[in-house]
Amino acid sequence: MDTKLLNTLAFLVFPYLALTIFFVGHPYRYFTDQYRWNSKSSELLEKENMKYGIIFFHWGIIFTLLGHLSGLMTPQWFLDRIGISAHAHDIIALYTGMLFGAATVIGLLLLLWRRLSYPRLRATSSANDVFVLILLLIVAGLGTYLPFFERYDVLYTIAPWIRSIVTFTPNPDLMLQVPWPYKIHILAALGLLGYSPFTRLVHIWSVPFTYFLRPYISYRRRVTRIA
Repeated sequence: MDTKLLNTLAFLVFPYLALTIFFVGHPYRYFTDQYRWNSKSSELLEKENMKYGIIFFHWGIIFTLLGHLSGLMTPQWFLDRIGISAHAHDIIALYTGMLFGAATVIGLLLLLWRRLSYPRLRATSSANDVFVLILLLIVAGLGTYLPFFERYDVLYTIAPWIRSIVTFTPNPDLMLQVPWPYKIHILAALGLLGYSPFTRLVHIWSVPFTYFLRPYISYRRRVTRIA
């Protein structure tokens, strides 16, 4: 198959297909399958190891996503204006990617090991549950491998390509010279987005943000009065 055609399919057609499934699939799942709109918590079956895996994974993935959004969606000319050079941008992205990517991978390994090594958890886990963890591990593992062993300047290829997709002015030619490990990481991440409406990952929309807006509840110590 022609290289340019393959590149167009991978970095023009596939991204919009995956994003369409993501943005249509989640609302559709919510309105048609609310009884299974949850994370199917297994805390009652095993708690101790889950605690560490959840902490590493959630903090790692949250800051990784924030880093991707801020780093890749912000044009370099804007960062230049506020005093952040391309070199400084690269350094920040490199070391934060290493730190939070590693935390995400550690968390996923702990969660996958926990799910497979405890008989009660294994018995209540579906193939889909395990597959999602493996897919997350592939995406996060590749994303963590890249800054450690396959460094590449993404500011003038991958970053503008992502912005072109988001702004509906796609330019897949920007991805032609990008190294294959980066392409695989991006395609795996897009595949995960497209697959997520059919998994327990739908619970990402159920984060209790209103919890932080609740007023404080004052408790008073009960004093036992001696008659």
